[in-house]
Amino acid sequence: MASAFWQQVLAGGLAVPPDRPLDDMTAELTTLLGSPDPAQRDGLAYPTLEAWIRRGVYDDLLAGLGDGMATGLDVGLGERDTDSVFRRSFSALVLGDCIARDTVVSRLPGTKIMEWGDRIASWFLRERDLRGWVPNKGWAHALAHGSDAIGALAESPRLGPPELTVMLDVLADRLLLPAPGLLQSGEPDRLAAATMRVLRRNVVPLKVLEPWVARIVAGATAHAYDMAVDPYQTTGDAEAFLRALYLQLSLAPAHPSVRSDLLLVLVDALRTTNPRFLAVPRQ
Repeated sequence: MASAFWQQVLAGGLAVPPDRPLDDMTAELTTLLGSPDPAQRDGLAYPTLEAWIRRGVYDDLLAGLGDGMATGLDVGLGERDTDSVFRRSFSALVLGDCIARDTVVSRLPGTKIMEWGDRIASWFLRERDLRGWVPNKGWAHALAHGSDAIGALAESPRLGPPELTVMLDVLADRLLLPAPGLLQSGEPDRLAAATMRVLRRNVVPLKVLEPWVARIVAGATAHAYDMAVDPYQTTGDAEAFLRALYLQLSLAPAHPSVRSDLLLVLVDALRTTNPRFLAVPRQ
């Protein structure tokens, strides 16, 4: 279909054209999700799919659409600095929208949401292209979009305390994986936002959260002085996450029930990882 057709769809408020098969339009939009052209990907394909999912256009086709997005998570997986990242990253974003829609309309069996959750977690931990903004091609942002998808999973009633605990572990695992450079496009904030969506379910107790925070603290702490290694390179992402989570837990609306106790845990964590600036003075 000519791009002029999609420009008309955009100009018409993303109403579904009645004269084209939905399957054909969906196939083209899915292809455009992987386009290196941000006007096609961010400006057309994703907004259209997101709007149609949210408006219920795919309610009877949600399983098939989500399965197609889950397949997109494997396209080129393991590659770095190639255009295949766009298909994976934006497939995760759309899959999160499918999960969020099911949370509203309850059209899918719990096993399907769990299956998608496994696919998202596996891709999220195996993704190797961590670029945020790509010059002339726009956002890749795989970790941010993966965090958003995990946040959508966290809000699904299909997930209970054990599954939500796994989601927290997946977020921590991803954060603590070795990376070629510090995350610099807001990814720690998006990881923290996904964590907040888990916490707002109010089913993960503090006794689970305390050792989880301690594990991140260990990753945010330089354990030895090595002239060959920049300590901020190895600890900076975990430290940025702790700060982001503290800020969101302090200021974001819709406080989780563990807020007060977890803030104290995070204060101790930040004192531990910033002793030069935050250590309590000796009396």
